[in-house]
Amino acid sequence: MRYLCLAADYDGTLATHGKVEPAVIEALQRLKASTRKLILVTGRVLDELKAVFPGYELFDLIVAENGALIYNPATKEERLLGNLPPATFINNLHHHRVQPLSIGKVIVATWEPHHTVVLESIKEAGLELQVIFNKGAVMILPAGINKAKGLKEALKDLNISMHNVVAVGDAENDGAMLQAAECAVAVSNALPAVQHMADWVTDHHHGKGVIQLIDRLLEDDLQHLNNQLIRHYLPLGRRISNEGYGISAFGPNILLSGSTKSGKTTLTTYILEQMIEKHYQFCLIDPEGDYIDLPGVVRIGDNTHPPVPEEVLSLLQNPMQSIIVCILAVPFDERPRFFNSLLSALSQMRKETGHPHWIIADEAHHMLPAPAAPSFYAIPDDFKNFMFITVSTEGMNEAILNKITLLISTGDDAANALQQFSRFRNIQLHAHTVTPLEKGQAWVWDIENGAQPALIKTGTPVHVQQRHKKKYAAGDMDYNSFYFRGPNDKLNLKAYNLMIFIQIASGIDDETWLYHLKRKDYSNWLRNSVHDKELADLVDAVENDENHYEGSRQTILEMINERYTG
Repeated sequence: MRYLCLAADYDGTLATHGKVEPAVIEALQRLKASTRKLILVTGRVLDELKAVFPGYELFDLIVAENGALIYNPATKEERLLGNLPPATFINNLHHHRVQPLSIGKVIVATWEPHHTVVLESIKEAGLELQVIFNKGAVMILPAGINKAKGLKEALKDLNISMHNVVAVGDAENDGAMLQAAECAVAVSNALPAVQHMADWVTDHHHGKGVIQLIDRLLEDDLQHLNNQLIRHYLPLGRRISNEGYGISAFGPNILLSGSTKSGKTTLTTYILEQMIEKHYQFCLIDPEGDYIDLPGVVRIGDNTHPPVPEEVLSLLQNPMQSIIVCILAVPFDERPRFFNSLLSALSQMRKETGHPHWIIADEAHHMLPAPAAPSFYAIPDDFKNFMFITVSTEGMNEAILNKITLLISTGDDAANALQQFSRFRNIQLHAHTVTPLEKGQAWVWDIENGAQPALIKTGTPVHVQQRHKKKYAAGDMDYNSFYFRGPNDKLNLKAYNLMIFIQIASGIDDETWLYHLKRKDYSNWLRNSVHDKELADLVDAVENDENHYEGSRQTILEMINERYTG
C-alpha cells in the first residue's frame, strides 16, 4: 500500500460553509477502517475547531493554527512549533483598530485589507514573522511555519513518510502541504492556482470531492495517478537525444546487471543519491562492504560483526533514515537464509508503515542463487520497489527473474544479457534493437510497459565512491581470491582480500613465496583480479629483479599496505 495517510484541509475541503456533512464522516470512518491514518490540517484555532466540528476525535492527529500546533485527540496532548508574537506587536494591531483579530497559542489572524497594517507592524517591530493569505484571511506566524511544516512534524509522531501521504485542499495556504505530499489532490471548488499544482482535481466540490478521493483510495490506492507523479521520478541519466530519462519512484522491480567494471556500481550510487535527495528510504543489503560515505546513511555490520535484524528494523522506524546492511561477516552458505529472513521482516514492516520505500540487494546472486528452490524465498504478494544488482542474470533465481519489470544492463555484455532475459521470460526483443555500449551508457528495458530498450547516458554520482578499493582491501573477492599453493600444490591457502593476502604472505615459507614470485602470480593477480595496473607494474618490476629476491616479500607487502590498508 502506497498511501497510508490522508491529510485533509477543513474549511472549503472537508467542510461546506464550516460544517462537515454526515456522508463525509462516514467516508472518513471507512478509510480509517482500512488501517490508514487521518490527519486534519487547518488554519483554525483548536478550540474554535472543536466547537464547530464535533467529529474531530476521528482524526489520529490535528495540525491546527496553519501548522503551528499539533494536537493528539486520543491523549489530549498539544505541541507548539513556535511562539506567539510579543504582546507589543499584538497591542500595536489593536491600536490600529485591526478587527476582527483572532489570537491563538501561536497564530494571530485577521482579514484583508488589514494586511497593510500587519506588514508595517512587523517591519516596525523588526520581527521574523511571515504573513500567509487564505481567501481573504491574513495569518501571522513565525518564519518557517506552514501546513507542510506542521504535517511533517505530525508524521514523525506516526513514523510515516511524506511519501506515503495524499493531501487534499482548496486554498492558498494548502499549497505548501500539497507540494510536500506524495500525491496532491484539489477539490473542484479549489482556487485555480491550487488546481494547477494538484496531481488530480476531483469531479465534486468540498466534502463530496473528499468522498470521491476516499473511494478511489480504497478501490486501487490511487494507482490511476501513478503516471502523473513525474515530479517524483528517479533520474537515471539522459537519452542520446539529451532528453532526461527517469523511472517511477513506486512500482518497478529492477534488475541491474553488468560485468565487473561495467559501470553498474557507479549507476547504483547515482540512483542511491537520487533516493537520498528525494527522501525515499532504502535498505541496501551489501554482501561485500562496497558502499561507504553516502551522506546520512547508517551502516550496520562489518567484516567481523554480522548485522542484527532487530537493530535494522529499529533504525528503519524513522522513515528519514536509510540503512546499509553489510553482511561480510555472514558466511556464504548462510546468506540466502539471512536475506530471506530479513526480506520477510522488511515486507511486514512495509505493510504496517509504508517503508522502507526501496529494498536493494547488491551482488544479489549471492543471496538469491539460481540453484535454490524458488519456493524458498518469502516474496511478498505486493512485490514492488525492489532492486537487484548482479554480474549475471543467469546466476539469479527464477523466483526473482519472473518478477522483474525493469531491466538495466551495462558493459560489453549488455546486449547478450538482454537477449538472455528475453528468452527466459519469452518476451520478444526485436532483432538488431540492442547494440554494443560505449563507456557510461546503459540499456534500460521497461518490460511492464511493453517498450523496447532505451539507450541512455547514465548519471554520474556526486560523492566519490570508494567501492572497489574497499572491496579489495577488506571485502570478499570470491572467485578472484589469491591461492598460495606453492610447488607441487603442497598448500591451499585462500587470500580473499588484500588484508588476508598480507597476513598469509607474512607467514608462509620462503619456498612458497618465491614459487609464486618467479611465476609472476602476484602482479598477474593485482592486474587481472584487483584491476590495479599501476600497482601490478610496480610489483612486476620487483618480480623481474632477480638480484633482490631476498627482500621482495617486504617490498611488495609494503606497496600493498601503503596503497590499500595503511
